Amino acid sequence: MVLASEVKVGTILQFDDKLFRALEVIRHSGSGQMHGFIELKLLDLKFHHIADKRFKHSDKLDDIELAKKIMEYLYSDSDNFYFMDTVTFEQCTVPSSVVGNYGKFMKEGTNFTVELHGEEAIAIQLPKFSEVIIVSTGEGIRDGQDNTMKSATLENGLEIFVPQFIETGDVIRVDTEKLKYHERVTSKKI
Repeated sequence: MVLASEVKVGTILQFDDKLFRALEVIRHSGSGQMHGFIELKLLDLKFHHIADKRFKHSDKLDDIELAKKIMEYLYSDSDNFYFMDTVTFEQCTVPSSVVGNYGKFMKEGTNFTVELHGEEAIAIQLPKFSEVIIVSTGEGIRDGQDNTMKSATLENGLEIFVPQFIETGDVIRVDTEKLKYHERVTSKKI
C-alpha cells in the first residue's frame, strides 16, 4: 500500500481490478474550504487507455511490483511481438497495443526488459531514443532560414521532419515517444 501523496511517475497501481502506470502526478494544494488532492494521469496497462483520477492525499492505493526479465526480441506478426528468455529459452508474447509506435524501431535480436505480472507480459521498457538511417529526403534549401524543416523517410518506413542540413544516408537519433528528430549521430560525408 502507498499513500496517494507518495505516488511517483512510473508507479504501478492496482484498482478496479486493473493495472495502471502513473504517467503524471499533479499535486494540488488546498485553499479556503477546498481540500488539496492528488491528480494522477494513468495508463491502463491492458488496453492502453489514459485515465485521469483524483485522490485525497491520505488515500491508500495498492502498488504492485512487476517482475522484470531481459528478453530477446524474436519477431512480430499483426497482433503480437514475440520475445525469448535468453536463459531458459521460454517464449512470451506481448500484444501490439503494448508496443505501440515503438514496434517500428525494434530490431530482431535486440534485448529488451519485459515487465511481467505473474506469467503475463504486460509492458516493455523501451529506450527513449533510437538511431535510424535516413533512406530519402529532399535537398536542403540554401540561403534559407535555419529553423525550417523538411520531410525525410526513415529505414523503418516512418516519415518525420528533419532540419535542412540532414541528407540521405545520415544516421539520426529519433525520440520514439514523440516520433521527432532529436539529433544527427553521423553524417554520410564522414
